[in-house]
Amino acid sequence: MISTGPSQRSLFDSEVVWLPGAGEVEALGGSIEVASRPARQILMRGTGFLDAYDFSLNPYSGCAFGCTYCYAAFFSRSAEQRDGWGRWVEVKENAVELLMRRRLGSLDGKRIYMSSVTDPYQPVERRLGLTRQLLQVLADRHQPKLVVQTRSPDVVRDCDLFRKIEERGGRVRVNMTVTTDDEDVRRTFEPSCPSNAQRLRAIAEVREAGIETCITLTPLLLVSDAEAFAGSLLATGVERFIVQPFQFARGRFVASTREGAVALMAQKLGCNVDSFQPRYLAHYRRVFAVLRKRLPELGEGKDGFAPPF
Repeated sequence: MISTGPSQRSLFDSEVVWLPGAGEVEALGGSIEVASRPARQILMRGTGFLDAYDFSLNPYSGCAFGCTYCYAAFFSRSAEQRDGWGRWVEVKENAVELLMRRRLGSLDGKRIYMSSVTDPYQPVERRLGLTRQLLQVLADRHQPKLVVQTRSPDVVRDCDLFRKIEERGGRVRVNMTVTTDDEDVRRTFEPSCPSNAQRLRAIAEVREAGIETCITLTPLLLVSDAEAFAGSLLATGVERFIVQPFQFARGRFVASTREGAVALMAQKLGCNVDSFQPRYLAHYRRVFAVLRKRLPELGEGKDGFAPPF
């Protein structure tokens, strides 16, 4: 059972207050409701975009980062949760127990993606350490091929466990999401996330710790200076990159971008919202051409997210 005692932590530029049990976290833009609930399972078979993976592993449901373009809201249990995406988090209180039930070594060589519909290092992780507990189980009992996806510098905390997994015969790669070089755009689309500079410093530190790394430019939003952006990415020492365009409101991407965020990009591209889509796609192609020329290894879309090992 996960402990939920009172505590305080900072959410990068804001204050987070953890309340006992099901409660709220005070954060940027209002409060985040947090509930602790049991899960039926902690490892889900890879499907759809991640069908090349054996399992996805999500310590939490919901995500306090609440990026306005996130597709994960589609998987919410109710319309209320979809509409409130970014303002609630559910903690899978029995996650460690479920993972411990797996037979010793049964995940050896299995490709695991953590996480597909949440961020394993969102602010509540600082209080609970649930992601770290799950990594400890993997490090002690299995030799998985693990890909960790995040946009939080807090991932640096667990480099010791990533190394332990590899020392015991497993593999680990850490993917850091960076979507733009423009902080105005970043704050509008990702208001509760750490800055681009923080993320780039963190992934450089993970690489320096000897862990395989990748920067995911997904979705690639507006880029003010493609050449300078490529230079900042290369300065991290990371050699693998993945890019895909911004997904407009269609199909499964029900958590579509808020009007204000689209309007800001349209303004910066010198167009109105009605003509934003073709103008953005032309911008994406120009930036992609620069990145393809400058970066040592650049994958795109689903193919780019294929298991690295």
